[in-house]
Amino acid sequence: MVLAGATGAGKTDLAIEVAQSLRTEIVGADAFQIYLGLDVLTGKPTPSQLRSIKHHLVSFVPLTDTFDAYRYAALARRTILTLNQRGVIPLVVGGTGFYVQALERPLPSLPSAIHSLRFELEQKSTPTLLEQLAIRDPVAFDRIDRQNRRRVIRALEVCISSGKPFSSFTKGSPPDPAIPRVFLERPRDSLIERINRRVEQMFACGVVAEVAAVEHIGSTASKAIGFSLIRLFLAGEISESSCRDLICEQTRQYAKRQTTWFRRQQYEFVPAAACLDHLIDIFRRRFPDFA
Repeated sequence: MVLAGATGAGKTDLAIEVAQSLRTEIVGADAFQIYLGLDVLTGKPTPSQLRSIKHHLVSFVPLTDTFDAYRYAALARRTILTLNQRGVIPLVVGGTGFYVQALERPLPSLPSAIHSLRFELEQKSTPTLLEQLAIRDPVAFDRIDRQNRRRVIRALEVCISSGKPFSSFTKGSPPDPAIPRVFLERPRDSLIERINRRVEQMFACGVVAEVAAVEHIGSTASKAIGFSLIRLFLAGEISESSCRDLICEQTRQYAKRQTTWFRRQQYEFVPAAACLDHLIDIFRRRFPDFA
């Protein structure tokens, strides 16, 4: 079972209620909540929520580690297999679409990175990279998250090093239609209000001190929304007000990209206002084991 949603949509609270009702456990699918630390910044479940329902793959990886969808998929599959052996069908919860996709469909075997080529590409502007990708692989250009510079570079790197379109490596079997997939949806205005309120709560709960306490962090974890901006605030390069506003803006942009990505997948979009019983019924209809 998968419960997805944009950041700030209310996945955590709803997932816990669903998991309690179905007497199951939660497997996280969030690229930043999987790290140890930065609990406030990444909006992790509270200690009381973690005590109420068993969570897996949350606060699991050191901040200094480089992590990706391949590693996540391997860990998540092992975790789910162990739970299945105990008779538990877990609830996968998160908003990192690429992680969920990797879990459901094995990622393609891509050519190894060529560091000299990557360095060359990293010197180019994002518009230039996108222009080159559009020429070499129009399919990938149409599908890729154009705001994700790292992914654009990787796609172009594969095109150049292999001589084949990046999209030719990403064709795979569709996900199992028997698995219920729900995306928690909120009206845009409501989601923006929740995001703004969440950022205010982050600052009230000590996110600045949390970031200031981080001595060492890897390149992946440091990309968590707000981390670099708070570091700029701590360095006196931007004001606290600007820092908050920019975090809100980046979070809103990310939530929009999440919604767009999941709309292209086989998910049932369910309004957040829908009652808990309705969501549980969706899962039970497709998973009779919960009936």
